[in-house]
Amino acid sequence: MSSCCTPGHGSATAVGLELAAPPKTAPAHRAARQLIDLPGGRFLMGTEDADGFPADGEGPIREVEVAPFRIAPTTVTNAQFATFVKATGYITEAERFGFSFAFHGLLPDDLADASQSVPEVPWWRAVSGATWKRPEGPGSSIASRQNHPVVHISWNDAQAYCEWSGTRLPTEAEWEYAARGGLKQARYPWGHELAPDGRQMLNTYEGVFPSTHTGRLGTVPVKSYRPNAYGLYNTVGNVWEWCSDWFSVSFHHSGPRTNPTGPPTGTSRVMRGGSYLCHDSYCNRYRVAARSSNTPDSSTGNIGFRVAADATDGAQG
Repeated sequence: MSSCCTPGHGSATAVGLELAAPPKTAPAHRAARQLIDLPGGRFLMGTEDADGFPADGEGPIREVEVAPFRIAPTTVTNAQFATFVKATGYITEAERFGFSFAFHGLLPDDLADASQSVPEVPWWRAVSGATWKRPEGPGSSIASRQNHPVVHISWNDAQAYCEWSGTRLPTEAEWEYAARGGLKQARYPWGHELAPDGRQMLNTYEGVFPSTHTGRLGTVPVKSYRPNAYGLYNTVGNVWEWCSDWFSVSFHHSGPRTNPTGPPTGTSRVMRGGSYLCHDSYCNRYRVAARSSNTPDSSTGNIGFRVAADATDGAQG
């Protein structure tokens, strides 16, 4: 496990899995949604917020420059991922492992009781048969969640989708630049207040974590709530989003400040944005500068992704 927020599968090779290579061909029409053009430029990345987690490497605040790029307004949906799977026959890592991790509060009591809990985070269950098509395991379905973010997607799965659709994952710097929506050092994509004028702006855990939930539990449609000033929806809350970078708590202290791509090697990949399970008492990582990580073969019921592309690419995203 590489993060307090999400459990991980660990090494695929350790359990004898031979991982399939990403599909090498993409349909002419490109399956992903239209990307937003962003001009790039300099911005202040990171935070030294008192509510932050220094051990995650959120700081220091530093000026970073990113080149113009393109990014999707939403995370990839179940419908979009289904198109990819239909076109390629791709099998996700959760399907090959035979299980993925789901939050116990979303499971039927008998399934939660029968599924192995994760010692450090016992609200997570290793559920046999949990996949992107069956987010809560056998008997569950995405039939009514076509416009929800696809989940139970590993970093490797996201890479396969990107290769097929002619896109890529955003770098961590691009992700934060886009998520900030042009605001300078704001805590959230819309400003400094979590609920300005009492408005709900994101999908996180409401109540007493992890036992009592007083609002909606689980994912919401990808265009829920207001977009930020750049037109991106749900960059915080709802689902964690994979970035392309290897994760390090210190590489960025002295690493490149122009188009940074993270350390050259690592064991886990960056995730950004928090999820529907974040709560200020446990995982206060729905702040725009917050970060976490997981191993590239890991999947859970609260990890998804959005795609990006270079400004010069002609692919749809």
